[in-house]
Amino acid sequence: MSAAEIQELVSKASNLVSLPEVSLRVNELANDPDSTADEMGKVISQDPALVARMLKIANSAYYGLSTEVETITRAIAVLGTNKIRDLVLSTAASDAFDGIPNNLITMQDFWHHSLYCGLLAQILAKKSKKIHAESIFIAGLLHDIGQLLMFNQLPEKSHEAILLLMEGSEELETYEAERHIFGFDHMQVGAALIKSWKLSPVLEECVEFHHEPQKAKEFPAEVALINIANAVAVMADFDSMSEDDEIPMINPISWELTGLSKEDLPEAIKKAQDEIKEIESVLFPT
Repeated sequence: MSAAEIQELVSKASNLVSLPEVSLRVNELANDPDSTADEMGKVISQDPALVARMLKIANSAYYGLSTEVETITRAIAVLGTNKIRDLVLSTAASDAFDGIPNNLITMQDFWHHSLYCGLLAQILAKKSKKIHAESIFIAGLLHDIGQLLMFNQLPEKSHEAILLLMEGSEELETYEAERHIFGFDHMQVGAALIKSWKLSPVLEECVEFHHEPQKAKEFPAEVALINIANAVAVMADFDSMSEDDEIPMINPISWELTGLSKEDLPEAIKKAQDEIKEIESVLFPT
């Protein structure tokens, strides 16, 4: 499938899964070193429902702030522009797919895996001296976003790809099964969607190459980090990981690119497991 055909798939779904203008503008301001908290506050204030949601999150037990946050400007000052950007984009992305028909995966399972990947990436980024991206949590959260689009737009072929994986006749990864069936994969679709949302190049590259970090051009360390975090999250999804396990989905080059080692994982995994339920209830309340 050509890039033009992938773009057509994304364009067809653009009305279904567009991000609100407010969230896109918040993202721009977070990436602008000359922007101010007041500017971001004014943008968020255009959407009263978003203001209410951000204040509820800021005042949640997860952040454990000593005094109540009553204004969005105060929330930005306390949590920082990058954290607010992450929260705005997280809620906007989940809202974009809320109610979109999909019979192949529950949204709860999808966002649980995605959130675990984002948390783990954020934790591991602090251990690595080579990761500079401020967007690493969002990169982890959105790494599989192309799958949701494919499940919705191309359900029959998506089901074929899942069956091919389940047959287990070959040691295929998900993206390889997709290439067998579609001629393209969820990484390419996800990257095209990220580009249509006008999000940052580091997000686009993390989504496009998270299974193949050796292909990353501008942000190899960040892409490699998502490769590691996703592989661990997949193992965690199946409760099949012990400290002695090798993780076959981790590309060996990822350790070199990030400067991390397998010994960095146990502490990071425990921290992510300790945090996920609380932040899940904050970002994706049932």
